[in-house]
Amino acid sequence: METLDSRDPLSVAVTEAIRGDDVAALRQCLAKHPGLATARIVERGPGAGSRTLLHIAADWPGHFPHGPAVVATLVAAGADPNARFDGAHSETPLHWAASSNDVPVLDALVQAGADIEAPGAVIGGGTPLADARGFGQWRAARRLVELGARTTLQDAAPLGLLDRVKAFVEGPGPADDKPAEQEPVDHDALTRAFWGACHGGQLATAEYLLVHGADLDWIGYDDKTPLDIARASDADAVVRWLRDQGAKGRAELP
Repeated sequence: METLDSRDPLSVAVTEAIRGDDVAALRQCLAKHPGLATARIVERGPGAGSRTLLHIAADWPGHFPHGPAVVATLVAAGADPNARFDGAHSETPLHWAASSNDVPVLDALVQAGADIEAPGAVIGGGTPLADARGFGQWRAARRLVELGARTTLQDAAPLGLLDRVKAFVEGPGPADDKPAEQEPVDHDALTRAFWGACHGGQLATAEYLLVHGADLDWIGYDDKTPLDIARASDADAVVRWLRDQGAKGRAELP
């Protein structure tokens, strides 16, 4: 397996081909340099680590021209859709596509054999779904669920999957739609799920979780309360309801 510095002319050329509008140039690079499809590109400084060409195809902000065709071309040339980033985390290209809300590339990776349940996300070491919901990439999150991704309480709440949330909180009932992965549901888990429901703008789910004991003013990720994250998500109905419940923003708390 070849290793290239990100500033190497070949790295620059293949990156431009992947992110640009020239699949033909990518094919030429791959034909001219056997083994390039499995090469690892080493980045120095911030975000240091080594990644694959499929990671580059799925990297933030994603949505590069002809993304699915690029994925298919790289996989046909030998790229591994389940290869890991080697650095501060171990995310796969599918994690990156989920984090970029890039559904076409996500679909192409899954079709190529990417593991939808691969661990290693920067969000709690979880699956691509954990990254998608953690970063508020709702189209990618819903697509992963459509493709059969297992959901935890923390996944189901921000997506408004209220039947699954109820099954986690109250225990599975006779219905067929049960959570695929059970987890302990204590006060902290309820509160995190409530924060997530506010993040996702899911009013009915937020109402349910508050009734079941969630903390109205928990200070969560990015130092935001449920009210703060609902405002940041432009979830106006949730913001109005939270205010009616007496919710506060971080700046209003001690």
